[in-house]
Amino acid sequence: MNLRVKSVEASMADAADHERSLRRSLGTWDLALMGIAVAVGAGIFSVGAKAAADFAGPSVTISFILAALTCGLAIMCYAEFASTVPVAGSAYTFTYATMGELLAWIIGWDLILEMFTGAAVIAKYWGVYLGEALLAVGIPFPATIEIAGLEVSWPSFLIVAVFTVLLVAGTKLTARVGSVFTIIKVAIVLFVIVVGFFFINAANYVPFIPESVPTEGGSSDVWAQSLFSWATGAEPAQYGIFGLLSAASLVFFAFIGFDVVATSAEEVREPQKRLPRGIFLGLAIVTALYVLVSIVMTGMVSYTELAEEETPSLATAFRLVGQDWASAVISIGALVGLTTVIMVLLLGLSRIVFALSRDGLLPRWLSKTTEHTKTPARIQIIGGSVVAVVAAFTDVGLLEEMINIGTLSAFVLVSLGIVVLRRTRPDLPRGFRVPWSPVLPIISAVLCLWLMLNLTTLTWVRFFVWLVIGIVVYLLYGRRRSRWGNAGVSEVELPTPQGAPTAD
Repeated sequence: MNLRVKSVEASMADAADHERSLRRSLGTWDLALMGIAVAVGAGIFSVGAKAAADFAGPSVTISFILAALTCGLAIMCYAEFASTVPVAGSAYTFTYATMGELLAWIIGWDLILEMFTGAAVIAKYWGVYLGEALLAVGIPFPATIEIAGLEVSWPSFLIVAVFTVLLVAGTKLTARVGSVFTIIKVAIVLFVIVVGFFFINAANYVPFIPESVPTEGGSSDVWAQSLFSWATGAEPAQYGIFGLLSAASLVFFAFIGFDVVATSAEEVREPQKRLPRGIFLGLAIVTALYVLVSIVMTGMVSYTELAEEETPSLATAFRLVGQDWASAVISIGALVGLTTVIMVLLLGLSRIVFALSRDGLLPRWLSKTTEHTKTPARIQIIGGSVVAVVAAFTDVGLLEEMINIGTLSAFVLVSLGIVVLRRTRPDLPRGFRVPWSPVLPIISAVLCLWLMLNLTTLTWVRFFVWLVIGIVVYLLYGRRRSRWGNAGVSEVELPTPQGAPTAD
């Protein structure tokens, strides 16, 4: 069986194609800020509160640390790959170099799901938070308008359009704009943390890990159960050790942005050094912020009070201690936070499609970059337009967990890919090496798989439907048009500036 593995040298040679190459303009801090930009959004004000209220209580702090460690293991694998193969495509490119074209296509298809769904969902929420932020300062604001009987979230459409234009204008320009927003939102988060420390009551941390109790409704709702609970027959429960682990699966959503940073590998100066540094620096800052927020929130009010709220958040904690003014600050922070998330997800989406189209698995004309800015303008405009329309006209909130499962599936394959690449290509120069390989990469894959099993059965069904659609697209189009996999590929078709190799 021909696995159609694309060599690392071929991927590097593709990056030298003048018509389909990206400009190297990003540094360590650009990458770190990009990671913070996509990981610190409105979720920092809400996801921890929901996890504490419904699953873990005060031990949600441990849930964040477990999620960060899991993400950190996977990110080490990304860092080794990105410093070895510094080209666009992230997990797709890495999988192509180790496990072959079919699995690479599947993971690329999953990443499209992750970034497209994420951008659309976050853009929808951006419109909602814009309305809340303006109302908090006394300005009434209609977040939707009616067109032909349809409710349209026009702010969602607008924010996607603005960042699409910026991304077409150049990655460095967009990174600068994103950096300003990121610094502002981190300042707001730190302000909220400092103020919240004055209202902490140590008694709220007891019990730190609440006793396990059966989930309301039990196992009657098959689709709302985790796949693990459904497969093993385990009774769904809140709190306790399994509640803590379930909370880790939920808050893992807070760390999903770091794989997007790896998609920009082809646009980084000295990628062997700067990529690992930027990714790890961003992850460290994000973890510290989330842990501090969770400590403040569960110390301000009891988790049982949060559980009584329909939509618990950090703003809820401030309200319960009589500090209603904080809602306005948090609403503004959430709005600024979501702004940069949208930007980075749109960037990641375009770079994944760029890599797929450059290899011929999607129409190759998409991968041409502009002469002046060296950005894939065609992909950026088409992708941004589709995201804007979906965010404005549809209810995409139902697909939130699809973002998690798409990311985790990529993490699993990248972790295993490190083991394969170490065995097949030990000669390649690596700017960063995962320590204790293959042990740590295998642990990373197992942990990510465990988090996947804690997602709901309905999410898994939707995921399999997406995979089936992807395999059909590959069989009908990608497999026949693949530049590297087809027997008809010749040396002439590969870019030659750096002496690209032919297919093995």
